[in-house]
Amino acid sequence: MIGVLVTFAQTDKYDRSTLAKIAGELRGPFEGMAGLRFKSFMLDEDGGQAKNFYVWDDEDKARAFFTEELVEKVTGIYGVPPKIEYFDIVGFVDNAGI
Repeated sequence: MIGVLVTFAQTDKYDRSTLAKIAGELRGPFEGMAGLRFKSFMLDEDGGQAKNFYVWDDEDKARAFFTEELVEKVTGIYGVPPKIEYFDIVGFVDNAGI
């Protein structure tokens, strides 16, 4: 498994309700997406960074998803280009079935 952290940092604070609306509008295409186990839309404590975290089954699918076109699209949505970081997930706890 691979984790991907996508960070959008700006000098102004993000509005929580605006980000919640974005999350609601964008969640549909991710539901049932092949190879994607998990995606979250997040806002840091001080509101200066919006972050999206993905868990993918394999690295090839993760890297194939983040195309130049996608980066341009999300830059338009969030107002700044993202920083994309990849992480090797060496352990995972899933309590969804409990």
